[in-house]
Amino acid sequence: MRAIALISGGLDSVVAAWVARSDADIAVALTFDYGQRAAAREIQAAGNVAQRLGCEHIVIELPWLGKLGQSALTDVSADVPEIAPDQLDDADRTEKTAAAVWVPNRNGVFLNVAAAYAEALDCDAIVCGFNREEAATFPDNSREFMTRADRFFEFSTQRKPRVLSPTVDLSKTEIVELATATGAPIDLVWSCYFGGDEHCWRCESCRRLQRALESAGVWADWNAGRLD
Repeated sequence: MRAIALISGGLDSVVAAWVARSDADIAVALTFDYGQRAAAREIQAAGNVAQRLGCEHIVIELPWLGKLGQSALTDVSADVPEIAPDQLDDADRTEKTAAAVWVPNRNGVFLNVAAAYAEALDCDAIVCGFNREEAATFPDNSREFMTRADRFFEFSTQRKPRVLSPTVDLSKTEIVELATATGAPIDLVWSCYFGGDEHCWRCESCRRLQRALESAGVWADWNAGRLD
């Protein structure tokens, strides 16, 4: 099986692509620049992961996507919401933070671009890093989203690629545990909404990564760069 991997450089996409390589030949890794604050860091991280995977890395520029809506990920005049560790399972709080960083149909656009590449490159699958934890507030991270995308591609493509995600039923902690079990290069990940020199550890994405690393017992090693 040949596959296209969507790699943002974050934990979920990196682990999903790494695990999928045991059953699939990863032909190309796609990363999207839609004007997000962390674009440069995400592209760098994804490129490093693609090099470990031994596949081509292509960056797709979608400047128009970041101009739609008023997402804090792309609008530097908007404040990126911060969240406390004890709020990560607070549905009301996380629904508000999700709304603040929502980019209109982002994952839908990404999958459709990937489907075009899959058809052109004779690939059977699109590998994505979805997860159960964030699907609670981001429905485009869910298994149902994948199922409906498969159905859509039955009509919009001739190749009919399937959407695969080895992480879709896992929490962030379980994804870190899977990473350590398979040797996934999570030392390379960039999960922060910002694009600074280091993770901010205050945005929701950072908080979830830190909690997962701590719960899996590898926070100290990851923070010290000992997981490579």
